[in-house]
Amino acid sequence: MRPTDGSVDGSIEALRLRPAAPGDLPAIAEVHLRARSAAVPAMPAAVHPPHEAREWVAGWDLARQDVWVAEDVADGAPVLLGYARADAAWLDDLYVDPSAQRGGIGSALLDLVKAARPDGFCLWVFESNHPARAFYRRHRLLELERTDGSANEERAPDLRMVWPGTDPLTCLRGLIDEVDGELGDLLHRRAALTRAVQPFKASAQRDPDRERQIARALAARAPGLGEERLARIVHVVVTESLDAAGDEP
Repeated sequence: MRPTDGSVDGSIEALRLRPAAPGDLPAIAEVHLRARSAAVPAMPAAVHPPHEAREWVAGWDLARQDVWVAEDVADGAPVLLGYARADAAWLDDLYVDPSAQRGGIGSALLDLVKAARPDGFCLWVFESNHPARAFYRRHRLLELERTDGSANEERAPDLRMVWPGTDPLTCLRGLIDEVDGELGDLLHRRAALTRAVQPFKASAQRDPDRERQIARALAARAPGLGEERLARIVHVVVTESLDAAGDEP
């Protein structure tokens, strides 16, 4: 664990990092609001008004998630300047007050999260937030998949990043295993639907146009693979699903 007191880049004479207490939540909410507002337009504008954000932070269960605060204690009266919030596998928040940014506080909080999670963790960042992306890349986080933003409240494209921990191969293989599990479930569902649709088709012949449409739609969701590769994958999935359907009594 990182020491709880120390100088950070010379900009804060005495910075203390410590676990948050319930009494810190109102100050955390204000840091969140100021930092979130100052990040626009790199981040899309918040969709919730300030009073809802304050209520949200006030409802955090500190027994179920880790929240750390960074505060300046140089003058005797601590001033909260930033915070980080994480669960076992995800860094959910890392915000620094605009008045104290680029002074090393974000790095100190991120180092603390890393020390507490040596097996690695993931986070989401808006694709448009190039300063945050550059910050995380400097700290050896890797950019993974991108999304169209349909799953977040702002409906803005985002991407998943990972700090692969002290054993990157094990961490990344663990993430691959998670995806393979989801893929297995989806292939099982795809094969079951292929079997179910057969009695309702006018012809037993395959439909190349439909398969091309499927590949095109998949390419929009997975541009890194491209339509040509995905067309080959679709062909194999359909072939094997039809073959499995023929095995049914």
